[in-house]
Amino acid sequence: MTAEYKKIIQALRMKQFAPVYLIDGEEPYYLDKITELFETEILSPAERDFNLTILYGKEAQWNDVLNACQRFPMFAERQVVILRDAAQFRGGENDMKGLNSLLSYVEKPSPSTVFLIEHSFKKADSKTRFVKRVKEKGVHFTSDKIKEDKLPDWIEEHGREIGFRVDRKEAEILASYLGSDLQKIANEIDKIRINVPGESQLTMQLITKYIGVSKEYNIFDFPTALTGNNRERFYSMLNYFLANSKAAPIPLLIGSFYSHFNKMYVGHFMVGRSDKEAAAAMGMAPFYVKDIMAILPNWPLHRVERCIMLLAKYNTMAVGIRSDASDKELLKEMVGRMLEA
Repeated sequence: MTAEYKKIIQALRMKQFAPVYLIDGEEPYYLDKITELFETEILSPAERDFNLTILYGKEAQWNDVLNACQRFPMFAERQVVILRDAAQFRGGENDMKGLNSLLSYVEKPSPSTVFLIEHSFKKADSKTRFVKRVKEKGVHFTSDKIKEDKLPDWIEEHGREIGFRVDRKEAEILASYLGSDLQKIANEIDKIRINVPGESQLTMQLITKYIGVSKEYNIFDFPTALTGNNRERFYSMLNYFLANSKAAPIPLLIGSFYSHFNKMYVGHFMVGRSDKEAAAAMGMAPFYVKDIMAILPNWPLHRVERCIMLLAKYNTMAVGIRSDASDKELLKEMVGRMLEA
């Protein structure tokens, strides 16, 4: 959750409203959350019947929006007007097109209207006069896609927000298994929380039961099996992933291996430090540090570096660069070369 998003939510709940809001960006999760608050929090249920207007960009004309924003609220202090799917808004029959057709209103907005423009899946052009005026008169919030390496952090924070602890290992498993769709991740975590209201922590057992990630065969434990001494478990997992490619697409496996070897790489420079210091450097919970440190004697730094270089090579091959090998062939070759590194 970004500081800017928190600021908007806090202001709305304190009944501190700007006359116009423009929310845009490629990550719809936060945009949907803000829009939901505009629909449910600003007006009372009784006031919404007459004072909540929702228009859609593909259908609305510029005069529809202006008329809605300029009318007076009925039996309420204010009204709310929402223009959804604003990226598809064309404006209509006036000299200015798209959101620029609403420039005259933004320059002189009605004090009794709270106007939200939801511009999902795409950023509005910040160079236009319209966006510049919104920033002067109201609030402009952009929701950017979260980078894959930041997903576990987001999952842990979401858990804290709903009072459901998610440790690093479980966060990384969810990130690898569910991908970068924040709404999907939040829905799955919330689903578990609803089913086990008495639990305060998300465990691997709950993930297995309610989301379906295999406890025995999950991509997070596969790198650990390779670098540990349990060859029987490693080959059992390898055979499973070769036979069930949908359970672990090779890009996700490569990402899991990279995360594991990166922790090992950092761990070599944290020998002799406290578990807390090492955990902070490696980005993991302190009680997992001992597991990483225990395997380092069999994986000296030069060996770890070779594996990281191999992963970079196979990452390009997995997307078809200089290779037409199947995912199964790449996986067998990649883990074989890592074992020999």
